[in-house]
Amino acid sequence: MKTIHRTMAVITGCVAMMSVSGALAQDWPQWRGANRDAKVTGFAAPKTWPKELTQRWKATVGLGDATPALAGERLYVFARQEVEEVTRCLDAGSGKVLWADRYAVQAISGPDAGQHSGPRSSPAVAQGKVVTLGVSGHLSCLDAATGKVLWRKDDFPGAWPRFHVASSPILVDGLCIAQLGKETEGAIVAYDLATGDLRWKWADEGPGYASPALLSVGGDKIIIAQTAQSVVGLLAASGKTVWKTPFAAQGMSYNAATPIVDGQTVIYCGQGRGAAAVRIEKQGGSFAAKELWKNPDNAVQFNSPVLKDGFLYGLSARGDFFCINAQDGKTAWTAPFSPPGAGAEAQPQGQGPGGARAGRGMGRTAGYGSIVDAGSALLALTPASQLVAFEPSPKAYSELARIKVAETPTYAYPIVSGKRVFVKDQDSVTLWTFE
Repeated sequence: MKTIHRTMAVITGCVAMMSVSGALAQDWPQWRGANRDAKVTGFAAPKTWPKELTQRWKATVGLGDATPALAGERLYVFARQEVEEVTRCLDAGSGKVLWADRYAVQAISGPDAGQHSGPRSSPAVAQGKVVTLGVSGHLSCLDAATGKVLWRKDDFPGAWPRFHVASSPILVDGLCIAQLGKETEGAIVAYDLATGDLRWKWADEGPGYASPALLSVGGDKIIIAQTAQSVVGLLAASGKTVWKTPFAAQGMSYNAATPIVDGQTVIYCGQGRGAAAVRIEKQGGSFAAKELWKNPDNAVQFNSPVLKDGFLYGLSARGDFFCINAQDGKTAWTAPFSPPGAGAEAQPQGQGPGGARAGRGMGRTAGYGSIVDAGSALLALTPASQLVAFEPSPKAYSELARIKVAETPTYAYPIVSGKRVFVKDQDSVTLWTFE
C-alpha cells in the first residue's frame, strides 16, 4: 500500500478537514476508507487480545446501515430519524453533536424496510465538503465545517433499486460521482463537487447495490462500477466507456460487492458467479482487458473482500470466511463462521461445508459482514455485533479474538483509528478503545 500523504487544509480556525488524497493515515473519509480498499494504518494490535473493549461514549443517531466517515477529529454520521434523513457531525473524542442537517423523506416499504429503513450509503468527505446519498436517491453536498447545504439533487425522483439505494458516492478530482435511479432507468452521474452542476452522465444501465472504485492506467483515472447487469470502466473526467463486461445477477442474487483494484488489476465478485480478475491495459488511445483468472468458490453476496499481501480475504454468501490467492485465483482455505465458543476450523479446498451447515451461527445474516485490513490482524464485524480478529495467513484460518461491540445488529464497517474503534449499530454510534 502506498504511503498516504499527510497533508492538511485548515478550515474555520483550528478545524481541519482532509481531502481524500491527503487524508490522515487514521482517517476513514469515505466508503471502505481513504483508498476504498478497507485498509487501516496506524493500528497496533494488542499483545494480548482483550475479552472486551472500553466504551468511551455512545450516541443515539437513528436507523441506518451507513458507515460513518472520519476526517480529522470529526465523525460524519448519516441516519434516519422518524420522517427525516439526518447528517450529523460529531466530535470524535466526545460524541458531542457539532452540527446537523435534516430533510424530510417518504417512508420506504418492501422487504428491506423495518430495521433497514435508514440510509445504507456512506458519506464521503473531501475538499471541505461532505456528500451523502439517501435511501431514496437524494444526493446532498454540505459544508463539512458548518453543515450548510451547498447543493441537493433528486434527479431520479421515485426511482431506486428494488431494495433501495446502497451504493456510496465517490469524490474524484473535484467531481462527485454517484450511481442513481433504478435498475431499468438509471445512470452513473458526475456532478461538479463545488457547484452541483452536471458534468457527465452514463445512462447505459441502472445501478445495482455496489459502490464504485478508482483505477489509474497510464495517467487516466477510471471509475470501476458494478451496474445491475455489468461491470464497467468509465473515464472519470468524461464518463467515456473504456471497458465493459456482462455480469448480470442470477436468481436471488445481486451486484453488491465493491470491485477490488490492485494496480491495473480489477477483481469483481458476485453470488452465484464467484470471483474474476482482469488486467486493464492501455493500447494506444484505447483500453483492453485481459482475463487473469476465475474462481467459482466462495461467492460473496453482501460482503466486499479485502486484498492483503496478494491474498483475498472475504465472507461468502454461505457464511464462510475464505482466502483466495489473488495471483492465480485458487482457493487457499475456507472456514465456517461458527457460534460463539464453538470455534472454527479451516476446510481444505473441495471439503468445505454445505447445505444446512453453511453459515452456522449466522442464521439469516449469512453473507453479511465487513472485513478490514488492520496490519497484523484482519478485523471482521458481523451482524451478530461481534468484532472478530483473525490472522492474515494463506495457510489456515486462525482466530485471535471475538469481542462484543453492540447489543443490536451491525451492518456498517468498523472504523479503526489508532486504538479507537467506532461502531454504528442499528440506531447508535459507539466509541470503543483498546485501553
